[in-house]
Amino acid sequence: MIENIDQLNIQLTSSLFIKPEYQIDAFVSGNKYRKLKYNVIEAESSGFSRLLTFGGAYSNHIAAVAKAGLSKGFKTVGVIRGEELEKKVSNNPTLQFAQRCGMQFKFISRGDYRNKTKPDFIHQLKRDFGDFYVIPEGGTNELAVKGCEEILTEEDKVFDFICCPVGTGGTISGLINASEEHQKILGFQALKGDFLQKDIRKFAHKSNWELIADYHFGGYAKINTELVSFINAFKAENSIPLDPIYTGKMLFGIFDLIKNGYFSKDARILAIHTGGLQGIDGMNKLLKKKQMPLIN
Repeated sequence: MIENIDQLNIQLTSSLFIKPEYQIDAFVSGNKYRKLKYNVIEAESSGFSRLLTFGGAYSNHIAAVAKAGLSKGFKTVGVIRGEELEKKVSNNPTLQFAQRCGMQFKFISRGDYRNKTKPDFIHQLKRDFGDFYVIPEGGTNELAVKGCEEILTEEDKVFDFICCPVGTGGTISGLINASEEHQKILGFQALKGDFLQKDIRKFAHKSNWELIADYHFGGYAKINTELVSFINAFKAENSIPLDPIYTGKMLFGIFDLIKNGYFSKDARILAIHTGGLQGIDGMNKLLKKKQMPLIN
């Protein structure tokens, strides 16, 4: 994992800037690096030699844990949602990468996956793999939030709005905690549902934030030709790649809000590019099956 990060914000317009967290690492990238930083330190100091976590077919988190484990000398285990995926690893770029990093897999049904945090299930995993340090699905816990608090720097105090994609709520919680009184944090939901409000309030106690739920494009990992066209045009114009699950939807939303007058004309906006670019290959496989345009 990268130890020293020195990045400058990228200016897109007179009022909109991007913090390029995706440049930290190709796989332990953006918020995944931030979430794993203190969890890895805790695992090391507690004497664990194995990390275990959970995720789906094209999970950025699975890829990040596998790479971080390899870099730091940990064995890694990924509990994967969908037992049918066991026979499809060779066609899945995310799982192939994790496997090359040495990650062991346990494929389970979606029904069993819902019980993944129950003591009996964890006990069975310890019988299968030995002792391990558990990192939650998506990586969000108190240590992850602590890492995400480090995304904002002294130079970022000039911004009025801080925007980020939201999956499990860890990144936005860290941003809220680190924000200034005059700043508003906007979280662009990548999935449907209003449960995130409660999850965020577990870790963040300020009220200067809002979830934007209008740009999930139908739900988690849902995408259409309009979003693909936006992602490709954005990259062509700015030389900045966007992933289709998180950052693509966030930037689409920001530009739409600007067009519709959500922000005042003199507002300064910072968008956090949280990475996730490894998922583009997997999404393109799905788009190709559906005979839809691909992400460049």
